[in-house]
Amino acid sequence: MPDDSFDQRYTPKELRFVGTTPIKQDGTDKVTGRAVFGADTHLPGMLIGKTLRSPHAHAKIVSIDTTKAEALKGVKAVCTSADFPDIGSGMFADISATCMARSKALFDGHAVAAVAATSEAIAKQALKLIDVTYEVLPHVIDAKEAAAEGAPILHPGRRPKGMEIDHDTNIVERGEWKMGDMEAGFAEADFIVEEEFVTQPMHQGYIEPQACVASGTSAALSLLEGIFRLVAPSRISPLACTTWPRRLSQMGFQESPIPVSCPSDTRVGLCPRRAHEFC
Repeated sequence: MPDDSFDQRYTPKELRFVGTTPIKQDGTDKVTGRAVFGADTHLPGMLIGKTLRSPHAHAKIVSIDTTKAEALKGVKAVCTSADFPDIGSGMFADISATCMARSKALFDGHAVAAVAATSEAIAKQALKLIDVTYEVLPHVIDAKEAAAEGAPILHPGRRPKGMEIDHDTNIVERGEWKMGDMEAGFAEADFIVEEEFVTQPMHQGYIEPQACVASGTSAALSLLEGIFRLVAPSRISPLACTTWPRRLSQMGFQESPIPVSCPSDTRVGLCPRRAHEFC
């Protein structure tokens, strides 16, 4: 039986901000160009970070050889997924599999390796020296095709929530939201219109790129014990920045993923291209 106890009618209220024109506190700095973003931050001796990304939408990573990149003069660090803990299950499993490709690339533009070098030119050159062997796998880019039987499986072994399926599928979860008596509503309706609507993926056009500057001061470069300063896009929640030591600990980090061959007082800046924000 439908639950009629919920009153869906709007009740006028005295609201603090809706219907007003509040002053945007950072508006003046942004329109005058005084605002400083992560991409504007350049620290003394700062290294430049660059990311090597998969050119394939779905591909098994057969091997990654970074020896030539590591030997290039000016390169201070090279990292792959091997430098990060592999979290097979739990709330951080997707982050572990997505932040840097492991056994396979899951989408076009998936990060495969990263370098930190003394200049942008050297960092770009180092990326070209990283040898990645791929085994290209079939892929689909339509949701219906991905959910169909026989579709290429992105994450083998996973089972969807809310469905009794005992085989691999790309479906993550089946949910149902309803309110009231739908059959009665159709019966009482004067007109019934049924249609299917399809929209394209959307992404916000932020005024700042997704740049990040990290400054660490510790002999062992320990993220959990050393002093670590992070300059990130302003849209990142302050909670995400203030709780990162606990989050890293939960993800399995005990030491920095930056190899200890980096000198202490290391500063690294990373500013990906706009196109990579859609990856």
